[in-house]
Amino acid sequence: MSRSETGIAALILSFALSAAVAYPLSTAAAATEGRLMRFPDVHGDAVVFSYGGDLWLVSAEGGTARRITSHPGMETFPRFSPDGTLIAFTGQYNGEANVFVIPADGGEPRQLTWAPDAEPMPDRFGPNNMVVEWYPDGKRILILSRRTT
Repeated sequence: MSRSETGIAALILSFALSAAVAYPLSTAAAATEGRLMRFPDVHGDAVVFSYGGDLWLVSAEGGTARRITSHPGMETFPRFSPDGTLIAFTGQYNGEANVFVIPADGGEPRQLTWAPDAEPMPDRFGPNNMVVEWYPDGKRILILSRRTT
């Protein structure tokens, strides 16, 4: 190898090592800053969403979100009632997914369904007792269930 080829090889090796060190550091920084806010619903100026297994509320203008649930288990698929006073959601407590409602500004969830999972299913088959939407009358909630009608 000539001296210039050796210099180019050393430069490439140096660049590769720098990239190998920098990539994990950049992904670690991104991981601490990353946010996975899921299943948002909007009513007026309020946005409810699921993050870290809990429900959060924030102004549609932005700002600091406020956690409105902190119960053990996972809370997902929040939906505001038509008048905005309640939030229906799917809560996974004790391994079972059921439908709950909570006041829009937080409080104690009230369970609406008590349907145990028919049989263990892989996640790829989708959630059980998933809140889809409120009916316009605000008295009923449409859900997606794996159970028969």
